[in-house]
Amino acid sequence: MKTLIRTLLLLSLIVWLGAEIFFPVVAAITFGQLAPDTHAAGQIVGALLRIVHGMGLVCGVVLLALMALAPAWGIFKSRNVLAPMVLVLGMVALTAYSQFGIIPAMERDRAAAGGVIDAVPLDNPARVSFNALHRRSTNVEGAVLLLGIAVVALVAYAETAAAKPA
Repeated sequence: MKTLIRTLLLLSLIVWLGAEIFFPVVAAITFGQLAPDTHAAGQIVGALLRIVHGMGLVCGVVLLALMALAPAWGIFKSRNVLAPMVLVLGMVALTAYSQFGIIPAMERDRAAAGGVIDAVPLDNPARVSFNALHRRSTNVEGAVLLLGIAVVALVAYAETAAAKPA
């Protein structure tokens, strides 16, 4: 049972971080292939980002549940899962903020610009806001990735600490 729980915990972490690492690659290729039509590329990347966020939220809930129950099952010591749980909670909060705060605001700006953000001048208020939100979105995704890497290190430490005799 311990192996199954550890496997599910690690799988959730791998899926989430894998998506966070792979997403910018897909976005770059999409914009590279559809370079003249940034609107279409943006639509595709936006749809993919919503999928990545959905995966992240599900994986985050699974991670939190498994980490919360792991000490009771004798998988980790309580003190060793607290820090990764806090970081995963931060990852979930940032992902939710991006999905339910930033993306809808970007969509409002896109609509205010007439649907195609690149069709309006650089100083258009909707475009200025959209670009600022895009930078924020990029920073949030980067923060989720960095927190996830820290969680990997802390889970590895918790594994090592759990293997040591008390």
